[in-house]
Amino acid sequence: MSATQSRASSATTEHLGHVVMIAGAAALGGFLFGYDTSVINGGVDAIQEYFDVGPALTGLTVSSALLGSAVGAGVAGGLADRIGRIRVMQLAAVLFIVSAVASAVPFAVWDLAIWRVVGGVAIGIASVIAPAYIAEVAPAAYRGRLASLQQLAIVLGIAVSQLVNYALAEAAGGSASGMLGPLQAWQWMLGAAAVPALVYLVVASTIPESPRYLVAVGRLERAREILAQVESGDPDEKITEIQAALGGEHKPRLSDLRGRFGVLPIVWAGMAIAALQQFVGINVIFYYSSSLWHSVGIDESSSLLLSLFTSIVNIGGTFVAVALVDRIGRKPLLVIGSIGMAVSLAVTGWAFGFAEVVGDEARLPFQWGAVALVSASAFVLFFAASWGVVMWVLLGEMFPVRIRAAALAVSTATNWVANWLVTVTFPSLRDWNLPATYYMYAAFALVSSLFVVRYLTETKGRSLEEMGR
Repeated sequence: MSATQSRASSATTEHLGHVVMIAGAAALGGFLFGYDTSVINGGVDAIQEYFDVGPALTGLTVSSALLGSAVGAGVAGGLADRIGRIRVMQLAAVLFIVSAVASAVPFAVWDLAIWRVVGGVAIGIASVIAPAYIAEVAPAAYRGRLASLQQLAIVLGIAVSQLVNYALAEAAGGSASGMLGPLQAWQWMLGAAAVPALVYLVVASTIPESPRYLVAVGRLERAREILAQVESGDPDEKITEIQAALGGEHKPRLSDLRGRFGVLPIVWAGMAIAALQQFVGINVIFYYSSSLWHSVGIDESSSLLLSLFTSIVNIGGTFVAVALVDRIGRKPLLVIGSIGMAVSLAVTGWAFGFAEVVGDEARLPFQWGAVALVSASAFVLFFAASWGVVMWVLLGEMFPVRIRAAALAVSTATNWVANWLVTVTFPSLRDWNLPATYYMYAAFALVSSLFVVRYLTETKGRSLEEMGR
């Protein structure tokens, strides 16, 4: 066991409690991330009807936030190194608030798409800064569990958004198109995101800056104070270790990622796990679950409840990952999850093969509908207990300190681009051959297990300064 691991393992309860509060506050960005990416799900059909547009334009509007997310993720690392982690969190919160309010009162579908892009930029920023910040303040022995707070916040945000969607739709007569005062229910759904965004802005303004950022910009005294609050041991010794890992006064930049094959191998690995997490198709459950279940004969009100049920399964799986990520390690958890996802996706595709298609409607016999529901729920459970959490943990910790911010930004942007590709292609793939679509996602799950075994290095218990040695 290294000296850094020994110090992390001996962290006092007082230090850990303080770090948990700080990490929980930073993870509120993940809550907004989950809330905003899922809230549109409850209003997809209503938005299409309101603007009288076709499914292609509706899908583009829904997915427009993902393009903004890729942009936000791409610039977050540079911003975080330039102005600090806390200022970037505050910027994301402000963008969230503006996007939520403006999205609630659009005058055209393109106007809604623009504000969805703005919200997407905020999502992308939050998706980078939260795991980076948490990894930088967490002791190595607890880093996996603390970094897992990001994914827990995401799934809680998804669940709360679906609960809010259901409540607003019911208050409007059981439909997202129903009127609630001067606005339709779907408009209130989008506008409600401003409330947690405001909370995030306030909370982000109360937590300390990352000590690793403070060391990088030469604010050693403040870094020393914060290190004394979050870690046991000698703060000066830790500062020396951070300075050595940073490589002196060198400022990280995207050009540092260049390697023999375009970028460094470790960056390729980060981009690959970021893309594979999305290529298993997890987000079609959240973006189109209401429409999907409605297409197989379930009414709108019940389909919203099914979406909420899926989120509850997601939360349960996330708690499993939180409990296991620092015990059994990152790689075993990923492999178990990949195999479980591959099997459950294949069963889901098989069940949908029994759907009866009449015109634009598809109906499943009850028994096969039950099989599809159980297998889809199992898929979500395996994902949440593995890739949903561990990918964010790994991206926050796997890169050497010198390139962490830039590499995390590139990898997270890759995740959002892959998310967008899955989201925009799913409606067409679903209409072409729904079972084959699920088989394709199952194949990616198998590929992900092989990639983990062959190319990933276990990071459990190692300090951030040890990464890349």
